[in-house]
Amino acid sequence: IHPGPRPRDYVYLHHHMDITSIVVFLGFVAACFLAATTGAVFRPGEWYEQLAKPSWRPPNWLFPPAWAVLYFFIALAGWLVWRAAGFSGAALPLTLYFLQVGLNAAWSPIFFGMRRPDLAFVEIVLLWAAIVATMIAFYPIDKMAAWLLLPYLAWVTFAAALNFSVWRLNQDRRPTQ
Repeated sequence: IHPGPRPRDYVYLHHHMDITSIVVFLGFVAACFLAATTGAVFRPGEWYEQLAKPSWRPPNWLFPPAWAVLYFFIALAGWLVWRAAGFSGAALPLTLYFLQVGLNAAWSPIFFGMRRPDLAFVEIVLLWAAIVATMIAFYPIDKMAAWLLLPYLAWVTFAAALNFSVWRLNQDRRPTQ
């Protein structure tokens, strides 16, 4: 049974809210895509291939698909918090969110661009703390948003261990080598 036509104002408001929601979601996706571009620009390359690496390091091909899934979850988490509270209602949680996205974007230029596993390790520890802070801030607003960041936290924990291991195994190498 069709309920019949809805009042014109309701249809406009409902349509407008859907468009706004989609545009904001695409904004969160774009922010994550921008963070991901640093990984595309600053790639492992010959320098990284010559470094000593632990035996438990995953193959290079695994990183792009893993990050694609993680970035989708990160974007979705931010959007869920925005949808629940808006930018003004979740100012601190979303500030923490964008801080961790920025820290995420900074890692590849430091590790691969500057060839500084030591500084990259300090940076990834800050990223890890920012993800935890974001999850804590998201939880009261949208529990699913907080939980969506858990695989990201797990991956960054693993990446930090890998970063630390590569740094320690190659302490004798100068950044320009």
